[in-house]
Amino acid sequence: MRQAIQPWRPWSAARADASGEKRSSVDRFAQTRTQKPIDPSARYDNLREKGLWLAIPGPADTIDKGNGGVRSALADVGIGYIGWTHNMLVDNQLPNAARSQIANQLYMGQNPTFASANFLIVTYDLSRFGIPDGQIVVGAAQQYWTWDRPGPDRVGINTLAYYQTFLDRTLELKLGYLRNQNEFTGTLFGGMTGSNMFALIQAGVSTNAAPTPAVNLKYNFDDRFYNKISLQRSLSPDGPYAEIKENPAGVNWSTANAGTLLVDEVGYRSKAGPGSPDTWLRAGAGFNTSRYKNLADPDQQRVSGNNFQYVAGDRQFWQADATGSPSRGLYGGFSVMAAPPDLNRISQYYELRLYMKGPFDSRPKDLVALVASNTIWSKFAVDAALAKGQLAHRDTLAITGTYTAHLAPGIYASAGLSYIHNPTSVTHTLQTQHALNLLVSTLVFF
Repeated sequence: MRQAIQPWRPWSAARADASGEKRSSVDRFAQTRTQKPIDPSARYDNLREKGLWLAIPGPADTIDKGNGGVRSALADVGIGYIGWTHNMLVDNQLPNAARSQIANQLYMGQNPTFASANFLIVTYDLSRFGIPDGQIVVGAAQQYWTWDRPGPDRVGINTLAYYQTFLDRTLELKLGYLRNQNEFTGTLFGGMTGSNMFALIQAGVSTNAAPTPAVNLKYNFDDRFYNKISLQRSLSPDGPYAEIKENPAGVNWSTANAGTLLVDEVGYRSKAGPGSPDTWLRAGAGFNTSRYKNLADPDQQRVSGNNFQYVAGDRQFWQADATGSPSRGLYGGFSVMAAPPDLNRISQYYELRLYMKGPFDSRPKDLVALVASNTIWSKFAVDAALAKGQLAHRDTLAITGTYTAHLAPGIYASAGLSYIHNPTSVTHTLQTQHALNLLVSTLVFF
């Protein structure tokens, strides 16, 4: 804990310190001037949403920086909030790109594709009533797409949760309508750039756009090793699009053919410190009782028993500013995900990533990233397409480079290019085998 700054007293005053040595108040006052000043934003730390691996910025990195006003007044009564808007444009730059009408679009960027997602999360601190780390979280979200398929458009809840700890933070409990996309796997790195989590979403993991009822319990063996388990109502086995269409507000207890998803993750996480690199290793598995269509036998009735496995790791190789900002530096990471090909269109996913936080001393909060991924499609879906005489591919390869700039408190902008071989799912035409997507996005926190 931070040592409190002692008040100044007249020069003639003196008292014994803990060692019994007498020092004048002038000596004590000189010492306080060398202490690091208390960060005024620290008062909001207990009001940030708990239980996530995703590091959502605090009030100090918002457009108002949390200096007084409404945020301060609400904090006095135990209420915190964070909101953000994420806007993205994707557009294929290849001259021979096969443009289509929006209704017939096959992949992101085939036509210029714009998306906007807006969030507001409000928390209430229950620790003031003696509940260890207790918190109530209420969130709302709105999203808009010019291409309906990745959406669709919706306005609804983002989360409705209760959180607390037990046994001196050995156990963490979180329950309610949760988005386990932000509770498991760690598919965002550097907080800004994302990897493809659809291999797990198709198997039922809930998302920001489609929260579902869940109970999460995390056991911390120490400050590094953990095991986290979730009992979650699965997303629709027909995918997030069907889930949102049937349940746009996100409040339905269940949707058609959706069962229960059990997820378990074990991991080791050591955050960056002076001379100690940031390290995060995790592995998990899930089992789903939802009734899925059988891709190996489309005429068969729906079957249950879907599952998935994943392993991922991220490691800081070099610290650019070990004593000042130890998280700055060069990182590398990987992800491997797998699911049964008879129940999932994506059967395997592989990713390698190289990224750097704070690449320049003058830009300590920027992020530059290079990501290579390979998506393996279900052999049953591919064989079925080939049998119909369609052009089909067994995998999709993507290489993406992005630069994310921190322009001002709470304001980020990102630009990049992504080359994709076979950007469509399973089937393609001669005109849709390649894409070179321009990626432009803004992210503003308030």
